[in-house]
Amino acid sequence: MKPDSRKKFVVAICRENRKNMTEAERMVWELVRNRKLDGKKFLRQHKIIYENSFDSFQFFIVDFYCAEERLILEIDGKIHESQKEYDLWRTSVLDELGLRVLRIQNEETIYVEQVREKIRQMFLKTHPPAPSLHEERG
Repeated sequence: MKPDSRKKFVVAICRENRKNMTEAERMVWELVRNRKLDGKKFLRQHKIIYENSFDSFQFFIVDFYCAEERLILEIDGKIHESQKEYDLWRTSVLDELGLRVLRIQNEETIYVEQVREKIRQMFLKTHPPAPSLHEERG
């Protein structure tokens, strides 16, 4: 697959995911959209593209991303109970890219103030400068 067609493929997946958000994702989106949370801009269903050591095209689609904070919010439902190893690996790759991941369980999202505070606590944590990363909007 050519680079342009790969990018279009990823963008199409992101767009489809935005149309089909879960209820928990909708609740968090209402909390962070339009810079509602401390003026920070979040993107939803955002692509993170990187190259691995074999120089191949890799990507993740994250639930929410704040470039200013290099913070990813992942809303975890039941499916994540059966993919814990994958989630750990994925988080470690994102960490290596200089990104921070905050996992929020679906059940937590009904407690809006607690979720808001959990995200704000991540804003307060320091993070090291990160290597260059493709942060294109998709």
